[in-house]
Amino acid sequence: MKAPDFRYHRPASVEEAVGLLGACEDARLLAGGQSLMPMLNLRVASPGHLIDLGGVTSLVGIGEDKGELLIGAMTTQRALERSPLVAQAAPLLAEAVAHVGHQQTRNRGTIGGSLCHLDPGAELPVVAAALDAILVATGPCGAREIRFAEFAMGYLTSSLAPDEILTAVRFPKAPARTGVAFLEFNRRPADFAIVSVAVTLTGAPDGRLTHAAIALGGSYATPVRLSEAEAVMVGHAPDELLFMAAASMASAVACDGDELYPGDYRQELAGTLVARALRLAASRIGSASHD
Repeated sequence: MKAPDFRYHRPASVEEAVGLLGACEDARLLAGGQSLMPMLNLRVASPGHLIDLGGVTSLVGIGEDKGELLIGAMTTQRALERSPLVAQAAPLLAEAVAHVGHQQTRNRGTIGGSLCHLDPGAELPVVAAALDAILVATGPCGAREIRFAEFAMGYLTSSLAPDEILTAVRFPKAPARTGVAFLEFNRRPADFAIVSVAVTLTGAPDGRLTHAAIALGGSYATPVRLSEAEAVMVGHAPDELLFMAAASMASAVACDGDELYPGDYRQELAGTLVARALRLAASRIGSASHD
């Protein structure tokens, strides 16, 4: 099928894009287009105006600011995958982005587009949840920062105002002695995840954990943080008892199911993947590489 008729706009600045978003009734923003274009062709979405952010070059880039990793919202997933700075500062993000679709889709898909679309099976929202990412939104009144926990409101729904644009994402840099792991289960490589798990563990020199983050995705309306499991792990040396306790908590989280993969199967799968990811992350604490 072909997309429905719409008026096409290509602003050159954030200010121009925000102005168009406020002035055009029934407008949609186009980032990489890897989700929106199929929706248009299938008539799932029929906006009156399409605002293409591809000409806003200020939204592209990877850098450091105030001790954090700062990524422009229009930065492609492929750029993240190939960035030495991302690999060093946010190894969990670098590991997860390699699971996103195929290289061809990563060449076009953007970090901002993925986070705003909030597909349950997408990888980057799970990473943003695990790393407590801060999202920078810009509207007519200027910029504001949104914690990812307050950004993901529900299925395919963010807390962005109708006249706001996601302009950047901030990630904390991984401390020394941090191990990460990203695992997902899907029917075929590059398919959306049935269940995905993002884990980061930071240890002290004596072996005890000083920080733990565990996020689940795939079978949930929005990414789920296992806060209780994280709290249980901090202050203890990582071992199989802790891993299995966290796995049990993951298996208790209600999730969506279908005839092919019922909810109870997905919950058991979540527990299995959490245990595996924790073992892998713990084995990487203090290592120089996550290859």
